[in-house]
Amino acid sequence: MNYRHAFHAGNFADLVKHAALLDLLARLMADPAPLTVIDTHAGRGLYDLGGAEAQRSGEAAAGIGRLMQAQDLPADLAPLRAAVSQLNGGGATRRYPGSPWLIAEALRAGDSYLACELRDEEHKALQAALKGRAGVRAVCADGYRAAAEQVPARGRALILIDPPFERADDYEQIIETLAAVARRNREAVVLVWTPLKDLETFDSFLREAEEAGAGTLTVAEARMRPLADPLKMNGCALVLAKAPPGVEPALERICGWITATLGENGQARVWSAG
Repeated sequence: MNYRHAFHAGNFADLVKHAALLDLLARLMADPAPLTVIDTHAGRGLYDLGGAEAQRSGEAAAGIGRLMQAQDLPADLAPLRAAVSQLNGGGATRRYPGSPWLIAEALRAGDSYLACELRDEEHKALQAALKGRAGVRAVCADGYRAAAEQVPARGRALILIDPPFERADDYEQIIETLAAVARRNREAVVLVWTPLKDLETFDSFLREAEEAGAGTLTVAEARMRPLADPLKMNGCALVLAKAPPGVEPALERICGWITATLGENGQARVWSAG
């Protein structure tokens, strides 16, 4: 599959991932100690919602478009709405921020961010989006390898693993990265995003993730519809290793609002594994 996120920017899965990411960053940055963030599949950083890809799919209109107009938005999703509003100058939602923009905006003096993107065209756009920001590096590199090799051996770190799942070995690579990061830095927090198509694939991944040595996992599922057709993306899930205290209720509210408001007979689940 030739995946291009421009078709999907601002969809329900982005809302789950980015709202959770902002909540996680806020919790980690409540501690004044420096934080290292590594993003294994950064993408281009910013997305044009007026472009042909976004307009053709309609996913942004059904996702961030509805969130920006919502009257019943829980406080846990407010930071994402504020970030999107800031990016667009308070006007119409024409651009959507990827994780690199959100992370770079959150950095404090002394924090650092390594954004990895292997595709050359996307990497060039990423460099342009992050140009001039202190503590930020955008590299054209294999993010799995970079996370395993460059996570600091000591100190606080957050690893975001968000592949496009266009490679047959992405699940295997995630497991290997989880294990490598845990061996190198027992304090490192890891946030993994995965699609939800069928339970057999997801359960198999979770069993292997539990065996990777990363400790207890917090799992947040946003099932947008019943998992009846394994050929469809029926939802998405977040798997969080070394979750900071208090994150579970926030994940429940984020996934609960998105599945109830944007889904079709949707269901949210937050639970612990391992």
